[in-house]
Amino acid sequence: MNQPKTFDVIIAGGGPAGASAAIHLAIGGARVLLAEQKRFPRPKLCGEFISPECALHFDRLGVKEQMLAAGPATLAETVFYSRNGSKVSVPSSWFGSGGVALGLSRAEMDERLLRRAHAAGAQVLEDAHVTDLVLEKGQVQGVTIKAGSHAEIYRAAITIDATGRARALARRLPAAKENAKLKRPPMIAFKAHLENVRVAPGVCEIYFYRRGYGGLSSIENGLSNLCFIASARDVRSCASDADRVMREVVSQNRRARFTLEGARTHSQWLAVSLDGFGRQDVAPADGLLTVGDAASFIDPFTGSGMLMALESGELAARAIGNYLDADTGTLRVADLRLKYTAAYHRFFASRLNVCSLLRKAAFVPGFAELAIRFFGANEQIRRRLARATRGPASETYSLAERVR
Repeated sequence: MNQPKTFDVIIAGGGPAGASAAIHLAIGGARVLLAEQKRFPRPKLCGEFISPECALHFDRLGVKEQMLAAGPATLAETVFYSRNGSKVSVPSSWFGSGGVALGLSRAEMDERLLRRAHAAGAQVLEDAHVTDLVLEKGQVQGVTIKAGSHAEIYRAAITIDATGRARALARRLPAAKENAKLKRPPMIAFKAHLENVRVAPGVCEIYFYRRGYGGLSSIENGLSNLCFIASARDVRSCASDADRVMREVVSQNRRARFTLEGARTHSQWLAVSLDGFGRQDVAPADGLLTVGDAASFIDPFTGSGMLMALESGELAARAIGNYLDADTGTLRVADLRLKYTAAYHRFFASRLNVCSLLRKAAFVPGFAELAIRFFGANEQIRRRLARATRGPASETYSLAERVR
């Protein structure tokens, strides 16, 4: 039997943002196609820090027990270390729900979310590359998907770009192609699973060093995840050798030098170029919305990237659900574009603005030392700042209201 080629919503990208949107939409009765270019489980460059608020989302998505069954590490606090060894601690319980954070590999987490999307009723395609958009009179009305050597057109009223920082769909719009500029990315991110590290039990450690920062924390199976950002010129000076960058750049930080002294890699290094942080156009065309890192790339030191992925996926699903439920004469695709953009701004703008200010601690020489000393001296300010990287606690429960 031929599979249907027409859907209500097509989602490109099976990470937490795309899977979150797919699950919520499928539960709501929408016909959903989720296309993922890799075959899961697969490794992914990520800090692999799951903040406590994510538990609320896992519960609503129906995957909470599956996540716990994967054996994640529990992370009770995050400790930030300046290059010279000054430190400040932020308990995980400050992040809204009063619980602990989890350390779990993306291979494990994403696999469980993708399978849940399938169980919820979404059609899931793996090893499926979205190669182009279907554009009619400036409106996105589907995609071309290539699986193996075979390419087919799939149509939908709404398409979601959940392809991460690559924005693989948004950059295929004519305007994006015209404005594209070839430039050398200023930063490179690396990630690997390590063994034989000295990270403190139950702690996520953040290290600041010249022109970058990194994070180390425990995950499942007794391993630790190291994910760090370094300037492209420092990477080139190390001949693009990730081990050398870890030893010669990251280990400029006194605490990192201690924790990583005897570290051994348990997985291959992953690397990706970074152009920057912050918000993109979250609805770049009628019929096309973006979620997760495709919408905004929040600074990894906040530990809220996974949370924003799950939140934005649900936010988009709520907005699309309202559109699909409405009479065609009362809500157009253009209206959906405006409503989602406004809802996204209300929900995320504040924390993104806060993070743009905090970014100086990572990239302005000497600022991390001053910031850590200042915030370390005042718990009340530190607590408020930690919450500001998430937004008000009530937001977790008010997504539906924010897209009306």
